[in-house]
Amino acid sequence: MTTATQAILDSARKRGDRTLSEYDSKRILAAYGVPISREKLVSTAKEARDAARKIGYPVVLKACSADEAHKTEKGLIAVNLSSQKDLNEAFATLSKRAGKNYQGAYLVQEMVKGAREIMIGMHRDPSFGPSILFGLGGIFTEILQDVVFRVAPLKKRDATDMMRSIRGHKILDEVRGMPAVDKEMLANALLAVSKIALDHPDIAEIDINPLIISGKKPIAVDGLVVLTATGETKG
Repeated sequence: MTTATQAILDSARKRGDRTLSEYDSKRILAAYGVPISREKLVSTAKEARDAARKIGYPVVLKACSADEAHKTEKGLIAVNLSSQKDLNEAFATLSKRAGKNYQGAYLVQEMVKGAREIMIGMHRDPSFGPSILFGLGGIFTEILQDVVFRVAPLKKRDATDMMRSIRGHKILDEVRGMPAVDKEMLANALLAVSKIALDHPDIAEIDINPLIISGKKPIAVDGLVVLTATGETKG
């Protein structure tokens, strides 16, 4: 268990939040070793420009709030911004869509490119406890529904078996000029989610989707952590 993670969860409880922002969710993932995209939380267009210069174009701009779990559907994400002009225009557009009562911040994120998308998640079942899932991610999540589940705690062989068990497992191999995925990193990400679930029984769900394969490296470009109801803990 990490002190930083517990502090994030305690702060969310004090605010009465059940859902963590993407930024806070990914801070928890990173604390356990899940590779995440380079990013910076900002409040103003100037801060966004400064962050983009440090990260390097192209970048992604997202509204970032515990109340905005479905950013894509609400048009609160702008991708592949290749210049300061693009970023300024996107910031103005997202600010308008978020509305004048929007209390959240914005996330400037590196534009991670890769043709393969994976998902990792956790759901705390009332009978079995935390169940870890692995499968194809991105737009294929609901279309193909190619996922497998294992009950935590996971061991290394469990993580390896999960990667082999999806129907589309060959997507992890060398294919169409793309290198084989670093399965060690992917296995460690699965083990990390299992560890988070065991360390923090007040976390009800974890959703990492997509985990983009950039070259051979898996990188979480989105993440969501949902807490149990106040005072409720499950197995």
